[in-house]
Amino acid sequence: MAVQAPATRPATAGTPEPVQRFRMGAGYWVYLIPSAVLFLAVVIVPFLMNIGISFTRWSGVGTPKWTGLDNYKRLLGDQTFWASFQHNVALIVAMAILPTMLGLVLAAALFDYIGKKFGARTASALRAAYYLPQVLPVAVAGVVWGWMLHPSYGALNEVLKAVGLGSLAQNWLGDPDIALASVMGIMVWFQLGYPVVIFMAGLQRVDPALYEAAELDGASWWQRFWHVTVPQIRPEIFVVLLTCTIAALKVFGPIFVLTRGGPGKATIVPSYFSYQNFFEKSNVGYGSAIATVLAIIIVIVTFLFLRVQERKS
Repeated sequence: MAVQAPATRPATAGTPEPVQRFRMGAGYWVYLIPSAVLFLAVVIVPFLMNIGISFTRWSGVGTPKWTGLDNYKRLLGDQTFWASFQHNVALIVAMAILPTMLGLVLAAALFDYIGKKFGARTASALRAAYYLPQVLPVAVAGVVWGWMLHPSYGALNEVLKAVGLGSLAQNWLGDPDIALASVMGIMVWFQLGYPVVIFMAGLQRVDPALYEAAELDGASWWQRFWHVTVPQIRPEIFVVLLTCTIAALKVFGPIFVLTRGGPGKATIVPSYFSYQNFFEKSNVGYGSAIATVLAIIIVIVTFLFLRVQERKS
């Protein structure tokens, strides 16, 4: 009886699995080339150039003069530089911590109470209303708030006078003692809609059975919020805190439109301080050093956030 020869396997059958995966996925990298080139041209190259300029003295024209670490040594003794970071800490509270806390409560109330009692459309309409400041251009929102807080004809002071509280009228953006607090209040209004939208999206994936079980056990709304909602959307909380903290560290537009860092230096922040040195004082090397330090701080904060998130996960 003749013995039949074994069938020949395809050549690819003996290829190791990692090699197969590499060949299958190699084609996808082609689609990343345009974005990689754009990222290199718009982010990496300018950032490296900024670092190089930070070691020079340059007015923006002519040839930069190499000064080594002089700009960074100057930063250590610059009181305006340190004051700008103190103001940044206050804006982190206004743009990250407070909006996250308020956004959690509002999102839970819209999802768990308003949506059930008044319908999903009402909850969606309120969510859109909270998010509206994020859609408005910063310049438009800043100009409107400048009108509202004007000491002579501003709407806020006029309302206070109309209700008999004229003694509380202030020069909200022109008084060094309250200008930063006024900007913080505006930034809470401006930033609040973002966490509300993110948290309401996160609540969609929470198992309703958890709320039903907690309600059957006699848990109040606040207990359900604290022991069910918050733990279940912890990833969204980390994302909101991280992105809002980065936004607070590099905030520029609202400061430029509302106060220009004033009155005096009461509301100056690192990004605007860098802008002043770049374009108003023609001290490009020093402005680059400020921008470099700010970028390094943002990278460190991002790294710490991600490490904490990994441990919590």
